[in-house]
Amino acid sequence: MKAAVLHAANEPLTVEEIDIIEPRANEVRVTTMVSGVCHSDLHFANGTWPMPPRPYVLGHEAAGIVESVGDDVTYVQTGDHVIMNFKPFCGTCKFCNSGRPYLCQSPAVWRPARDRLSWDGQPVEQFSSVGSFAEQMVTVESGVLKIPDDMPFAEAALLGCGVMTGVGAALYTAKVPGGSTVAVIGCGGVGLNVIQGCRIAGAARIIAIDTLDSKLEMAKQFGATDVINATKEDPVEAARGLTDNSVEYAFEAIGRADTSRQAFEMVEAGGTAVVVGMVIDDIAVPGPAFLSEKKLIGCMYGSTRFREHMPKLIDLYRQGRLDLSALVTERMGLGDVNTAFEKMTKGEVARSVLEIGV
Repeated sequence: MKAAVLHAANEPLTVEEIDIIEPRANEVRVTTMVSGVCHSDLHFANGTWPMPPRPYVLGHEAAGIVESVGDDVTYVQTGDHVIMNFKPFCGTCKFCNSGRPYLCQSPAVWRPARDRLSWDGQPVEQFSSVGSFAEQMVTVESGVLKIPDDMPFAEAALLGCGVMTGVGAALYTAKVPGGSTVAVIGCGGVGLNVIQGCRIAGAARIIAIDTLDSKLEMAKQFGATDVINATKEDPVEAARGLTDNSVEYAFEAIGRADTSRQAFEMVEAGGTAVVVGMVIDDIAVPGPAFLSEKKLIGCMYGSTRFREHMPKLIDLYRQGRLDLSALVTERMGLGDVNTAFEKMTKGEVARSVLEIGV
């Protein structure tokens, strides 16, 4: 099959013919229809998050059609349409048993991602147990969610990461109550979905913060009531001024330590700052602020219970309450993946998708 391979950080991905295994026990092989191009992929492609030196097939936000199943698979069958889950779960560890499958760390679900693909006689690692920049994928049974056949593949793919992470950060990680005042720092693909999640939760005021006016205009489309351009005014002081110092929840959706601190600084006493972005550096915040019961919390995959929460988002989409189609701003082919990264770096898209099997 064809796949876009990352040979080393800061090198262009190249489309290669690689080999993929047949599904083993508890595994599912999926034909990739559409893959989103997520900022998390870019973090690894450009070396922001270092990885061991080996070839990788990136991509983790995808939808496709089940091509075959291994022994013991009962949840799906050949021909089913599915969304990929980049945090497959074992179902038996303490995290799974306590309702937090998104924190599952069982080697049984992530270790096989290292031996499903090969190229030129060497193993190729499958990124996040998905590796969707390829014509096919193999994952464990818990790595897929069955969806209705009439669900568009591009919209379904985005549910697999950016939408679920952002909406889930609001609904399931922070549990934003109706009538709240919130701020969202970063209006890329994930940030726009945090905004959508806060709107769905019934937040009364949603302040969008970014450095690009084009992204702020898009934020209004997804539910922002106010916008702040961080190049023109201090975002912390501006958010405080807009709300009489009463921001209850602030979300960092970029992945930087300085903007994570801004989120913490702008919330009121007792407020909650949620770090949604992938921050590799230490975050320094003023210790005395904790005496006012400010909270700084993390977020993994929107705290999603995949099989429970994902169908709920599909229902919201079908009701017209969750906008997925407007997120798809570029449709490309597998060979255009480097262009997709360039457009993302320049802030030109909400989300690019690679139409691989359609």
